[in-house]
Amino acid sequence: MSSILKSLKLLSDPTRIRILLLLEAESLNVAELQEILGMGQSRISTQLSQLRQEGLVTSARSGKNNVYTLGASGALMEVARQATAEIQEVNADMQTLEHILRKRRDRTRTYFDELAGKFGKSYVPGRSWKSLAEAMLKILNYDVVVDLGAGEGTLAQLLAPRAKQVIAIDNSMKMVEFGKKLAENHGLGNLEYRLGDIEAPPIDDNSVDLVIFSQALHHATHPQKSISAAHRMLKKGGKVIVLDLLQHSYEQARELYADTWLGFSEVELFGMMKKAKFKDIETTIVDKECEAPHFQTLLATATK
Repeated sequence: MSSILKSLKLLSDPTRIRILLLLEAESLNVAELQEILGMGQSRISTQLSQLRQEGLVTSARSGKNNVYTLGASGALMEVARQATAEIQEVNADMQTLEHILRKRRDRTRTYFDELAGKFGKSYVPGRSWKSLAEAMLKILNYDVVVDLGAGEGTLAQLLAPRAKQVIAIDNSMKMVEFGKKLAENHGLGNLEYRLGDIEAPPIDDNSVDLVIFSQALHHATHPQKSISAAHRMLKKGGKVIVLDLLQHSYEQARELYADTWLGFSEVELFGMMKKAKFKDIETTIVDKECEAPHFQTLLATATK
């Protein structure tokens, strides 16, 4: 039988309370707890060891991981819940837990994560990411599309033949002028370039069907404002697509590519979309570069 005094002493630490509250909702492994709590493995393992010694958590082996389950009594958990008002991270923990559980349930995502690592490693004549992307673009059917942070508008030009109107937004006058000339030279009369900031794009509310950020969000000073702006301009049922870098530590990117942010984690991007009131949010890692610094590409989609 565990000691009541020792158990109560364990509840004096906010991190241990956060762990217990998470395990009350769902059994988790150390890696999942790391992602939620934003702490190192050794620190979390130490806390779990102390909780397990007093029987407040139990563990079982599942494959390569130990999965931890709540073992604390209802009375003790009632004490833990009363302390939540003093622990500001609890709400964020539960939001991140929701994201992790959604990913668990997405069996299709797991399948494609495994498949993606194999695509392109063996040569097959005519098969490439470029050809696949071109084929997928053929089936897009959106009336009004906005490409935020479009640059010279390569993506916007690919989309133009498949939409009624494409609006490319960029804050560089030279990029906008260059893009306009390209659109004119290629006879893309439905492609319009506008000078503007992706945090406050010159687009009317509830007026577009699809908004795309293609490696643009990490240049925004306030990414949340950009995501919220996308929600504002979309019609009900409209879609947003974000392609950006997964969070990394390559500091040179700030100088080399004028990056403001060193990418985003899946949880961070999910949180921004949820705060902007998007629904049906999905995130996945779709590519990893072979050469250092091994940038990874994060894809997120959502619906207004």
